[in-house]
Amino acid sequence: MKKLALTLLAFTFLVAVSVAKDKAAGAKAEKISGWVSDEKCAAKGSNASHADCAKKCAEAGQKLVVVSDKGHKVYNVDNQDALKGHEGHHVRVTASDNNGTLHVDNVDMLKDQGSSEKKGSGK
Repeated sequence: MKKLALTLLAFTFLVAVSVAKDKAAGAKAEKISGWVSDEKCAAKGSNASHADCAKKCAEAGQKLVVVSDKGHKVYNVDNQDALKGHEGHHVRVTASDNNGTLHVDNVDMLKDQGSSEKKGSGK
């Protein structure tokens, strides 16, 4: 009887560990197009003319953020080094979203660096 109880206990433990690992790995990588800005200016800085200001703010301790093209959502980034050198750039990041905070795996520059408006949007 003790062997059965220990076996069930071990099995339950392994299942619990497996479920916890799956939840932690559940953050699916997604691609987000947007502008690299600083947390102080955020969406106001989602354009190429803000590059120098974003660099100065980052050097002064402000965190870099990604401002999405779609809806201008501001994403905090937990691995700041991934965005260094991209201040004020229009980029596509491949990242895992963990409740609004991104872990950036890859940053690709987009060709359109002159405007945060999409062509043909009438704005």
